[in-house]
Amino acid sequence: MMQNVHLAPETDEDDLYSGYNDYNPTFATEELENDTGFQQAVRTSHGRRPPITAKIPSTAVTRPKATGYGSKTSLASSMGRPVTGAIHDGVTRPMTAVRAAGFTKAALRGSAFDPLGQARGPAPPLETKNEDSPEEKIRQLEKEVNKLVEESCIANSCGDLKLALEKAKEAGRKERVLVRQREQLTSPENINLDLTYSVLCNLASQYSANEMYAEALNTYQVLVKNKMFSNAGILKVNMGNIYLKQRNYSKALKFYRMALDQIPSVHKEMRIKIMQNIGVTFIQTGQYSDAINSFEHIMSTAPNLKAGYNLTLCYYAIGDREKMKKAFQKLIAVPLEIDEDDKYISPSDDPHTNLVMEAIKNDLLRQMERERKAMAEKYIMTAAKLIAPVIETSFAVGYNWCVEVVKASQYVELANDLEINKAITHLKQKDYSQAEDTLKVFVKKDSRVKSAAATNLSFLYYLKNELELASSFADLALSADRYNPSALSNKGNAVFANGDYEKAAEFYKEALRNDSSCTEALYNLGLTYKKLIRLDEALDCFLKLQAILRNSAEVLYQIANIYELMGDRSQAIKWLLQLISIVPTDADILSKLGELYDSAGDKSQAFQYYYESYRYFPSNIEVIEWLGAYYIDTQFCEKAIQYFERASLIQPTRVKWQLMVASCFRRSGNYQKALDTYKDIHRKFPENVECLRFLVRLCTDMGLKEVQEYATKLKRLEKMKEIREQRIKSGRDGSGGSRGKQEGSAGSDASYVDPLGPQLERPKTAAKKRLDDDYFADEELGDDLLPE
Repeated sequence: MMQNVHLAPETDEDDLYSGYNDYNPTFATEELENDTGFQQAVRTSHGRRPPITAKIPSTAVTRPKATGYGSKTSLASSMGRPVTGAIHDGVTRPMTAVRAAGFTKAALRGSAFDPLGQARGPAPPLETKNEDSPEEKIRQLEKEVNKLVEESCIANSCGDLKLALEKAKEAGRKERVLVRQREQLTSPENINLDLTYSVLCNLASQYSANEMYAEALNTYQVLVKNKMFSNAGILKVNMGNIYLKQRNYSKALKFYRMALDQIPSVHKEMRIKIMQNIGVTFIQTGQYSDAINSFEHIMSTAPNLKAGYNLTLCYYAIGDREKMKKAFQKLIAVPLEIDEDDKYISPSDDPHTNLVMEAIKNDLLRQMERERKAMAEKYIMTAAKLIAPVIETSFAVGYNWCVEVVKASQYVELANDLEINKAITHLKQKDYSQAEDTLKVFVKKDSRVKSAAATNLSFLYYLKNELELASSFADLALSADRYNPSALSNKGNAVFANGDYEKAAEFYKEALRNDSSCTEALYNLGLTYKKLIRLDEALDCFLKLQAILRNSAEVLYQIANIYELMGDRSQAIKWLLQLISIVPTDADILSKLGELYDSAGDKSQAFQYYYESYRYFPSNIEVIEWLGAYYIDTQFCEKAIQYFERASLIQPTRVKWQLMVASCFRRSGNYQKALDTYKDIHRKFPENVECLRFLVRLCTDMGLKEVQEYATKLKRLEKMKEIREQRIKSGRDGSGGSRGKQEGSAGSDASYVDPLGPQLERPKTAAKKRLDDDYFADEELGDDLLPE
């Protein structure tokens, strides 16, 4: 049996796969056509492989077969596979199936074990990327487009809307270039639709942010009409928002409803938001019943604060008291879903725990919780103040109902604020006794409410000019909260009213140190510095206030007034012109501008502003006097007559204006009208010397017979005047002085004589009363009525 076993020679042991390259004549195909056995096997079933059985036939022994052509080695098996371990032309095939991979006898002779072939050295370097290839250019262009979209979004979040739009447009241009290049290289199916969608969506958003609504709608239409974008239907919500901004409510409703139909029911949150937009649109159109249906559906499905507040407003609009109450109760019942403040208090003295609590006490999540709570309190307070006066027979009963509902909810701390607002409502209705009684109840409560109530009581007593009580309640508010800026302002007001300006300034400064945004304290400090003639410091205060309160009429007037006091007329005019742009119908400011231009010698500008002031308030005597004098100076006496006639209607007991009317008639050459006017004046004021003098002169010039009568009366009055003056000088008769005063009241302008007629003195324009330094309006020195 051993004669058929051939061991591989030792020289071949190192080559595991030797013999594979040797040619085996069994596989020669050149003589197959002349091979009789092969041809017979092809034509018949001769030589087919027997069916496979469970027993594996042995392949250790081979039987050669003779063929009709030459002498060749027969096939080792029926399929022609050489037998493993068999001898073919004297070459033994190695038995590799029983050897360990990578192990040979050569390893025993000192060669290193290296199954991974690491001894061959490092791998050859990778082939360099061809950056000029079209595929690589497309990939780089895609990266550029994505980067531009990202930069556009970042610019929008930073508030640079113009830059965001430019980046979005550039991304759109490069994306179109990318699409054309892809179409040239590949089929249209390989176009990146996600990139196209993101580029167009961002471009439409940036158009909308820049209020380019037409372009935004066109871009959205491109996305919506393209069937290749499967989720483009949700963009109809954005289109509805644009139509809502354009006040095109019908189209806004249409697109909201289309979006609602295309969004599956599984996306409940999105559907709720669209329903809320639909309800707001119905409110804008005044369809409150439809809006109520939308908000009621939201409150029954997924209640939220905005829907509850809007539902309350809708019921208020239609005047349904009971539904208002139910809607307010639903609003109160909306869960806040925020953690309590106790969570942020460390339960132990562990430094690590305290450090963690300090870190999360003001993180973004905590800030979001505070904003949500503040929004809820704002909605509840506004809704309560709105419905309280109408849900019951009186607003006090309505407030009491709202307070009870709030006390039974999770917003217990708002009940006290509602009570404070109730007192403020009493103040607005000038029911001071009720407001006082309500606020005094809270003075005995906890520190926060006590400070707010005492602050409002101090303001109440300041309005009633009870300065001692105002000061005492300001002290009480400060004892409860030493850093209350409103209480410090009220204390400063009381001290200011008593004339102690230095001490008042200290209180205002302390209020500003506690709260730099307390505009009342800053305004009052400026007024205090004006009283102390510290104009530079007063000007600094009002300029700071102007930076905080843009376009405040009171602040602009004070700045202009300070510049006028400092003698800088041009700056005063500049700030008054800004003030006129805000309150263009303020007659006093217009007259002040006219006065400043008049003092600067610009008569034409002065006339323009005096005339505008007269148009808005034709009863200002000083403005009327200046306009009449202006027409007399410009030799248009007939135009001055209407102004002096109006002045005589406003002050009928002053003879001055009627004399001016007669003088204008005489100067314009209408002597008969002037004579009639002087006769009428003489009937009303028979002891007026000036009127008689002009009557004598006119009658003389016109040759009338009444000249002797008027001359006799004039001599008698002049003689009586001399006697009075002698009595006054001698002091023998005190009654003469009183009589002279009585005559002076009848003819108050008898002190000046003019051969051509009475002359006018230049008017001194009075400052506006509500802006006078000594006048304290509620918004100037009074504390804000709302509790801190």
